[in-house]
Amino acid sequence: MTIKEIKAELKTATHPIAKSLHHGTGFKVLIMGFRKGMILQEHKAHTPSKLTVLEGTVIYKEENRVIELRQYDEVEIPLEITHSVEAMEDSLCILSQGE
Repeated sequence: MTIKEIKAELKTATHPIAKSLHHGTGFKVLIMGFRKGMILQEHKAHTPSKLTVLEGTVIYKEENRVIELRQYDEVEIPLEITHSVEAMEDSLCILSQGE
């Protein structure tokens, strides 16, 4: 029900919504929902991470690159590099973290 909950919360949200889909020792999988124009502000990943787009289009930005990600595209997020994500349309992503 996690994805349905996120989609329901996004109807009135003013910022991206993230919820845990699954987690265990040394890893977690988050579902992130965005409405068009929402931005996940600059931050750093402290564990190996990968962002995969399930629905929509987002722009992934880091220090020296900008990548447009569409449905089923993915990007490895480098450790300790400042990055952000902006939704170009309503979007749903999976963020997997850990080794």
